[in-house]
Amino acid sequence: MFHKVEICGINTSKLQLLTEEEKIDLLRKTRAGDKAAREKLIVGNLRLVLSVIQSFQSRGENADDLFQVGCIGLIKAVDNFDLSQEVKFSTYAVPLVVGEVRRYLRDNSMLRVPRSLRDLAYKAMKAKESLKNRLSRDPTVDEVAQELGESPKAVRNALDAIVDPISLYDPVYSDGGDSVYVLDQISDAACTDDSWLDSIAIGNAMRTLTPRERRILTMRFYNGKTQTEVSREIGISQAQISRLEKGALQKVRKQMT
Repeated sequence: MFHKVEICGINTSKLQLLTEEEKIDLLRKTRAGDKAAREKLIVGNLRLVLSVIQSFQSRGENADDLFQVGCIGLIKAVDNFDLSQEVKFSTYAVPLVVGEVRRYLRDNSMLRVPRSLRDLAYKAMKAKESLKNRLSRDPTVDEVAQELGESPKAVRNALDAIVDPISLYDPVYSDGGDSVYVLDQISDAACTDDSWLDSIAIGNAMRTLTPRERRILTMRFYNGKTQTEVSREIGISQAQISRLEKGALQKVRKQMT
C-alpha cells in the first residue's frame, strides 16, 4: 500500500518539487491572500507528506488515511509558518505532519485512552518542550507536574498511557546473530520443573567462569546494564567487555549442551 503509485487519487510519481526560493515566494503570496499560491504550495509539498508516512508503514494502517491526515499537518504548516524565522519550511512542516499522524494513530488505537488522560498528556508534552527550552535540559516529571499544577503521578500515568504499544516480535537485543524478541522475555512466573532445572544448569555453568566473567554476565543480564556502563564500573574498554562477554556466553552454552 505504501509503495503504490496512486494515493487518494493522486499520482505520486508525478508530484512536483519546489525549490526553497519558490516556497518562500509562494508563502509570501499566500500571506497576501493569494489562494492559488496557497494551493500550489500545498501540492508542491505533498512529497514531504508521502515521505513522512513511509515511516509508519509497519503500523498496518491504510496509506490513503495516513496521507490525508498528514496533509492536515501540511496545511497547518502552510498557514502558520513564520517567514521572519530563519528556518526551512520543510524543517517546520515535518514535525506538524508527524504530530497529526501520531495523534490519529493514538485516537484510533484499539487501546482506548480516556480523552481527559490524552489531553493531560498533550499538555505535559507541550510543557516539557517549553521547560526544555527554558532550562536547556530535559525537565523531570516533577518539574513538568509543577508547571501544570498536577501531581507527578497523574502526569506520569498520562504520558505512559499514550506510549505506542510494541509488538511481541520487536527485537530487544541483537549481537550480530540471532535476535532476542519481546516474546522471548515473557514467561510464566510459576516454578516449573523445567525452569528449576534450567536455573541449576545455568548456576553450574556460571561457576566454570572466572570471577570477572561472572561479574560481567551478572551486570549485563541480571542487572540490565549496558556494555558501556559495565566498562565504566570495571575499568576496562567497552571492546574488552564485548569480547569477554562473548567468550563467557560461549562457555556457558558449551556447559549446558
